[in-house]
Amino acid sequence: MIKILMIEDDEELAMLLQSRLMKNQIDTTVALTPLEGLKLFKENRYDLLILDLSLPQMDGLEICRLIRQESNIPIIISSARSDMRDKTIGFTNGADDYLSKPYNPDELLFRIEAIMRRIHPESEKKRKLFERDESAREITKESLPLKLSPAEYEILSYMMQKERSAISREEMLLNIVSIHYESSLKSIDVMMGRIRQKIGDDMKNPRYIVSVRGIGYKFVNE
Repeated sequence: MIKILMIEDDEELAMLLQSRLMKNQIDTTVALTPLEGLKLFKENRYDLLILDLSLPQMDGLEICRLIRQESNIPIIISSARSDMRDKTIGFTNGADDYLSKPYNPDELLFRIEAIMRRIHPESEKKRKLFERDESAREITKESLPLKLSPAEYEILSYMMQKERSAISREEMLLNIVSIHYESSLKSIDVMMGRIRQKIGDDMKNPRYIVSVRGIGYKFVNE
């Protein structure tokens, strides 16, 4: 499991982001002050740091500089300070990415996943639970074939090809032959529910087929 340290003094925002990341099996520790964050960083091992800039006690840019002096941990700056000067200093001090508030929590999730894929590309191959055999029109989970209808196979197959990308319902209607003539976008949601059941996904807290607010769905193969 990915372990993240978040230094963010806005407790409400920190809890919102922590909840969203935890739903994707990302263990997220929140520090509400810089000193607490630095203490946690020295005492524990983390895979990535999410860092606000406008903090009490110490400016986030200084924290970024100090941490970069002793660690290569990926750093994502998450700040309402969108001035180009702050961004320039942030990247100069070792930040890997910069998100200007406000933003959708899903965007933070996608950026974390992108950084992790670049750092550990080999782990993607090891963690694949689902495999697709296009010639046999079959999808397996941990080598066991899934019992899918033709439309369910095509939906899941299409999502696997675009793994981790947000896919809209409209895109599915246009690109998946078996559901091309469905009259209602709501039918996609119904079929997603059936697919989730067949692949053993948690209906209340899905792990493999994740809803992307305002867009549609994405598939996570791990």
